[in-house]
Amino acid sequence: MPTNFTVVPVEDGRKPAQEDSDDNNVLKEEDEETVGDGNPRESSPFIHNTDDYKGTLYDGKNMALFEEEIESNPMVSSLLSKLANYTNLTQGVREHEEADEDEGAKKKKVKSPQMGTFIGVYLPCLQNILGVILFLRMTWIVGTAGILESFIIVSMCCSCTMLTAISMSAIATNGVVPAGGSYYMISRSLGPEFGGAVGLCFYLGTTFAGAMYILGTIEIFLTYIVPSAAIFKAEEKALEAEAMLNNMRVYGTCCLTLMAVVVFVGVKYVNKLALVFLACVVLSILSIYAGVFKTIFEPPVFPVCLLGNRTLQNHGFDKCMKTDIIDNVTVTTRLWALFCSGPELNASCNEYFSLNNVTEIQGIPGLTSGAISENMWGSYGPTGMMVEKDLPSVPGSASPQDKDMPYVVNDITTFFTLLVGIYFPSVTGIMAGSNRSGDLRDAQRSIPIGTILAIATTTIIYLSCVVLFGAAIDGVVLRDKFGDSVKGNLVIGTLSWPSPWVIVIGSFFSCCGAGLQSLTGAPRLLQAIARDGIVPFLEVFGHGKANGEPTWALLLTALICESGILIASLDAVAPILSMFFLMCYLFVNLACALQTLLRTPNWRPRFKFYHWTLSFLGMSLCLALMFISSWYYALVAMLIAGCIYKYIEYRGAEKEWGDGIRGVSLNAARFALIRLEEAPPHTKNWRPQMLVLLNLDSELSVKHPRLLSFTTQLKAGKGLTIVGSVLEGTYLTRDTEAKQAEQNIKSAMSAEKTKGFCHVVVSSNQRDGISHLVQSAGLGGMKHNSVLMAWPGNWRQSNDPQSWKSFIETVRETTAAHLALLVAKNVDSFPHQERLSEGTIDVWWIVHDGGMLMLLPFLLRQHKVWRKCKMRIFTVAQLDDNSIQMKKDLQMFLYHLRLNAEVEVVEMHDSDISAFTYEKTLVMEQRSQMLKQMQLSRTEREREIQSITDESRSSIRRKNHSGAHGSGLNNQNSQLDEEKQEEAQLIHDRNTASHAALNDKADAAPERVHMTWTKEKFFSNRNREHNATMAVRDLFNMKPNQSNVRCMHTAVKLNEVVVNKSQGAHLVLLNMPGPPRNRGGDENYMEFMEVMMEGLNRVLLVRGGGREVITIYS
Repeated sequence: MPTNFTVVPVEDGRKPAQEDSDDNNVLKEEDEETVGDGNPRESSPFIHNTDDYKGTLYDGKNMALFEEEIESNPMVSSLLSKLANYTNLTQGVREHEEADEDEGAKKKKVKSPQMGTFIGVYLPCLQNILGVILFLRMTWIVGTAGILESFIIVSMCCSCTMLTAISMSAIATNGVVPAGGSYYMISRSLGPEFGGAVGLCFYLGTTFAGAMYILGTIEIFLTYIVPSAAIFKAEEKALEAEAMLNNMRVYGTCCLTLMAVVVFVGVKYVNKLALVFLACVVLSILSIYAGVFKTIFEPPVFPVCLLGNRTLQNHGFDKCMKTDIIDNVTVTTRLWALFCSGPELNASCNEYFSLNNVTEIQGIPGLTSGAISENMWGSYGPTGMMVEKDLPSVPGSASPQDKDMPYVVNDITTFFTLLVGIYFPSVTGIMAGSNRSGDLRDAQRSIPIGTILAIATTTIIYLSCVVLFGAAIDGVVLRDKFGDSVKGNLVIGTLSWPSPWVIVIGSFFSCCGAGLQSLTGAPRLLQAIARDGIVPFLEVFGHGKANGEPTWALLLTALICESGILIASLDAVAPILSMFFLMCYLFVNLACALQTLLRTPNWRPRFKFYHWTLSFLGMSLCLALMFISSWYYALVAMLIAGCIYKYIEYRGAEKEWGDGIRGVSLNAARFALIRLEEAPPHTKNWRPQMLVLLNLDSELSVKHPRLLSFTTQLKAGKGLTIVGSVLEGTYLTRDTEAKQAEQNIKSAMSAEKTKGFCHVVVSSNQRDGISHLVQSAGLGGMKHNSVLMAWPGNWRQSNDPQSWKSFIETVRETTAAHLALLVAKNVDSFPHQERLSEGTIDVWWIVHDGGMLMLLPFLLRQHKVWRKCKMRIFTVAQLDDNSIQMKKDLQMFLYHLRLNAEVEVVEMHDSDISAFTYEKTLVMEQRSQMLKQMQLSRTEREREIQSITDESRSSIRRKNHSGAHGSGLNNQNSQLDEEKQEEAQLIHDRNTASHAALNDKADAAPERVHMTWTKEKFFSNRNREHNATMAVRDLFNMKPNQSNVRCMHTAVKLNEVVVNKSQGAHLVLLNMPGPPRNRGGDENYMEFMEVMMEGLNRVLLVRGGGREVITIYS
């Protein structure tokens, strides 16, 4: 839809320097910046690419309101200028030829792309599609499969490429297409994993295509141009095939070496010869059509000799007859000598030769001969089957000598699916236009039109050739793969006009050119993959010569290509590259279908004639053709792609390309989250979804990384893990530190192999930040149901009581939110990756918590670290409990839970409270009271300092105010005010210093503060000292609270039992009592917990979330 713009000039009083700077801001990939991994970053003229604007900021007064934005975002006028001059040229062939000649002293200006649709896309696609299979195998495929089945093969393959071209056109027109062709499109549409896998498959396909073209070149050379150049020659007919393969290997290796040297020396020669090779292809096609239509009036003379109905190789004889009459004397011919023991008329001859006559037919009967009806159906057969015509003959007895006779036979076993695999490479090459996207004037317009027109043209050529070959050439000649029945001529050459040599020479140079193009394109494709940095072991192939030529990639390509040449058979190599190309086309269709179905906002192709159903049909057709051609090759190709995919995923392809697979993941996640929101999970599906609360040190590093190790062992990679931490302050002032902390936590998670999410919250205080995390972490149904944190081990030594108070408040909040709570004591001593030797995990089950204590050891023992540990469950029996029956019931309960564990019931009878317990409680309460008094005195001092400061300031303010309204102020009054102001400031400074010293030395005696004394202050100070003295006297006369004594008694007795039974256990799991409802006893609660865990190394306190987490039902 056209859009009209009106440009309004604005006066800003500055020089028009913008025009000069714009020329230097044109984006070129020669000046690519590199990201942290050393790989080129994609150049973009959009926001955040502000390096070009430094020093040329907009300094006009009209835009003063936007000065801060201009520092990070470009002005629209500059942006439009850069967009208009944007070029997607890479360090391609043309730049390598022209640039860097003077070692960068004077950089040449890059030419803007000038190629149009016809030259840039249409002709290159024609050259790549029409090739070796058309010239060497097309007639044989038509003869073997018949016109009808050949038509089906061609239609399927061409439909596949047409549908792929439609999908490719949609992707190519969805924005600017940088050079990189199909690899770029697939990787940016499907992500780095798929991109790397399919990119490497496409690279292997292109490399094996080079091997196929070289083998085709050598086959034409040794079979049709210079047969006498063969090094290996067979003395027997049975060894001819093996000798031919050895010749192909030797000559193919030499040809590959020569081509690799040409590519290494200079690609410019390959490009200059490209038009010559294209001319050879076009002339060859025209000569075929001219020869076909000439057969209507004057068919060429290519006689074929038949013995009975068997076709003979026309090599060792000159006349198609058994005997000849010369001077009225009957003499035997050279054909006779091939089938008989001697030239005599009474010599013993082959039985079939004796019983059947020799006939001669025309190999090219012409379009009007009616041969089309004879060639309509296929003629498949095994290796060694003779090529026969439908003529009457006398069958002879099967003789082993027949294989040595000069019959034309099948060199391989033929069947329909084999022919599909051999033919498919003849329709590849549709990516030639997109591979040259950097050289096109308008890639978004040229690629769809040129590619689709080229496929339509070649489809018409192939389909017409199927019909014309079947109508003009005799069936036995069509099935003669190497033209032995027509004196060793290329079968398609016998049809051409004016001479067979037009096709022979044209096809020879065409195959040479295609091989050179493959050896040129494949290394660059590998270099592009290596420079993307998604496959680490390929990074060495991203380097090359000084001008960017991929030297190492060329070497690897030559080695892989050599492996294809060593196979030495064109028919064996063709299905291999068919697999790789089909896989590439499959993923192009998948990329288009995904983008269309996901309806991503950025999916706006200019090419409108596409639909997801067409892409899906193309993808299905590609998959079907893969398994039709060769199911085992298809499985191998998919296995290779799968291994590469998993390798990239394992090594962590940290690339964000806005790919479609990520869009699929987002949609799947959204759907799953909505489904999870519908109902809470069933008990059978319950697993701990962890919120791990970490503490950070002053350098923002993780204090207890073993907490992450324990999470990994508990989760085994399953379920949800959110790792959270809190920074005190405001987000505006600490946003950088928050990001740094998040990065440090992610590094720790990676080191501890913890899979999950990281969330750092900046809050005014630690308490509120943890509360926010507990309430809001997670999304929808994917929320945490358990909280894991470390026990504050140094809470007694801390000057700030907020540390342990925050811990207790977290316990209360998790209980209120119905979340399970796990608290690890001595977490730094927990195992890391080392496997524990045989030991026990002891569970002390005192109160029922929904089964958490049963489930956690089972989950831990799934991990290799805890696998050898046995599970023991202890429960406590009171005086009136039947301990024997309790043990039986517990064993039955564990049996129904399918858990293997030893069971023991520990009896804890009521006993008198010991003096030790009484004394421990008394010391605890005295310490708590003393800390409260110290805290109270500190608070009073702070209040007194503040009151003195406020009083001094208000006095000064009153005097200044009264002086301003008085009749006049003399110098004495002003000096007095100044002295009092200085005195007040001095008092404030001294008091502040004294306050800081008191904070640093909490246990020190209160210092006397120097101040101006009044009578009231004197009496208040004396009363406070008296009260303090009385409070200290009360500390030694106080009696412990009976409730605290009972709680301490329970903690001491339980600790005795646990230490006695489980001191050597690798891990002890204990029920965690809830904090007191009265917040005044919080400190006592911490003491009870310390006493209960005293003497134990690794302890995990567990508090259930108020729901059953384990069930006996299936």
